[in-house]
Amino acid sequence: MNYLTVENISKSYGELELFSNLSFSIHKDDKIAFVAKNGSGKTSILNILSGNDSPDEGQIVMRNGLRMSFLPQSPQFDANQTINDTIFSSDSPQLEIIENYEKALQNPKDTKAYQKAFEQMEIHNAWEFELQFKQILSQLQLHDLNQKIGTMSGGQIKRLALAQALISNPDLLVLDEPTNHLDLEMIEWLEHYFAKSQITLFMVTHDRYFLERVCNEIIELDHGKLYSYKGNYSYYLANKQARITQEQVETGKAKQLYKKELEWMRRQPKARTTKSKSRIDDFADIKKRAHQRRKDHNVQLEINMERLGSKTVELHNVSKSFKDKIILKGFDYVFKRGERVGIIGKNGTGKSTFLNMLTKSIPTDGGKIVIGDTVKFGYYTQSGITIKPQQKVIEVIKEFGEYIPLAKGRQISAKQLLERFLFDGKKQHDFVEKLSGGEQKRLYLCTVLIQNPNFLILDEPTNDLDIVTLNILEEFLLDFPGCLLVVSHDRYFMDKIVDHLFVFEGHGIVKDFPGNYSDYRVYESSRLPESKTETTSNDTEEKEQKNKANKLSYNEQKEYKNLESKIRSLELDKQALEEKFHDTSLSQDQINELSLELQSLINTIEEKETRWFELAEKFE
Repeated sequence: MNYLTVENISKSYGELELFSNLSFSIHKDDKIAFVAKNGSGKTSILNILSGNDSPDEGQIVMRNGLRMSFLPQSPQFDANQTINDTIFSSDSPQLEIIENYEKALQNPKDTKAYQKAFEQMEIHNAWEFELQFKQILSQLQLHDLNQKIGTMSGGQIKRLALAQALISNPDLLVLDEPTNHLDLEMIEWLEHYFAKSQITLFMVTHDRYFLERVCNEIIELDHGKLYSYKGNYSYYLANKQARITQEQVETGKAKQLYKKELEWMRRQPKARTTKSKSRIDDFADIKKRAHQRRKDHNVQLEINMERLGSKTVELHNVSKSFKDKIILKGFDYVFKRGERVGIIGKNGTGKSTFLNMLTKSIPTDGGKIVIGDTVKFGYYTQSGITIKPQQKVIEVIKEFGEYIPLAKGRQISAKQLLERFLFDGKKQHDFVEKLSGGEQKRLYLCTVLIQNPNFLILDEPTNDLDIVTLNILEEFLLDFPGCLLVVSHDRYFMDKIVDHLFVFEGHGIVKDFPGNYSDYRVYESSRLPESKTETTSNDTEEKEQKNKANKLSYNEQKEYKNLESKIRSLELDKQALEEKFHDTSLSQDQINELSLELQSLINTIEEKETRWFELAEKFE
């Protein structure tokens, strides 16, 4: 059943053309992710679909009676309203029935009104709906329905907007970065909710695990064209690479044909037969195909990291609280050179406060934090870049100098540096306030890295960044030789770059877990059944686990956990490499080169697996 059809829509802002002649359809039970680079107009497309904007050309054709809800990236509500007011202002007949029933309960003397409200609850099966929406509010931790919007945090407002969208029970739900500002537990709940529900989705998200587990189709806007992939994120990655490879083969063939036709054209045939005229007409198309070139310029992250001494950052008996809320209680830790730590925990447990104490932005209540003489922080905060009115992109970078030092004594101009961060000459003279959210974050990342830090602190760095930039950032961070401390709700990102976790459990408790986020989730799941057993058996099992863990040193525990994720990653690389052998246009030399690369990868996997078994035997 077709819900919505997009027909040849275009959108421009002044001379900037975001997209042109785009067409696609959304059908019942589709769970579609829309993927494109920052600045390509993703949010504009969502606003057009939801009716908050209109295309310059083309149209949106919707099914009669289609009920649609839209979750914007930055929801706006009346600050004077309560959560309850906002929820019941949703355009839902069942919510109106429930509201009337609750009002009738408050006036029991009006038996006629109560009877009518009760009958409406029965007719429309609103009892089940009421239970469902209360469960949604509970899962999203919106307990105080009388709380004013003006007193809520950004994360709470995002959860309220999500609750409002889900409770309205739409036919089609359009979402712009639904996982931003949600903690990991809520992201996993939402992922499970969408995966099992029959709701039709169209979303923009950078969360790659979300794409993998929820979506059944990915539509990509690439170089002005739309490509549809009927599968999840893994399917998209494999088939996108196959498409690009095929395009390169076709371009190569077109170039050969172009040379042949160019030679014929230069001979300028005198006989203008119907056949020759047709060949001349086709020449323009051949020339266009032969000169097609993908502009796959990647962000180039390069810094001249300051030397980091043996003494980095030490925390001794650090405590911090806000009134009755304890953030840290006697916390001790000494960071080692090259350490890569992820920080996870529910919203409000003090993750950002911890980072601000490290960088001396806020004081501790007790204990001390010692910073090594050679430490140079690079702090990427959630608040992002400070936008000055009428400031241009190039002016932001020139505040750090006309020329920026790079590694090995080299330097680069502000203009060249911005080009490496995908800001072309024209974009460099745009006002910062006119950049998309993702482009602003990319510019902010640039300003943090060009200060050449050796202790990099990243607070939610993945929000609003496109998947291409995320992959580049991950590769850069994997090679970053300094200390790395990351707060992120992006599970894929955390799995790839951190060695161990600080788990903020609330009430001042912070646990150090030797492994990445997926390892932690497996560990937590394995602990759940223990809560149902007797206390004595719990004590016995904990002692046994401690005895097992003591057989491995701290570094061996880290290595054991990391090997699992590395082996998984290498297996995916091996699968992608094997796919390349399906290309029939490969020469013998190319096949030999791929074979050597594959054998090297297989050897690496075998080495990692051997080491994993060695550590596993010690653990057991």
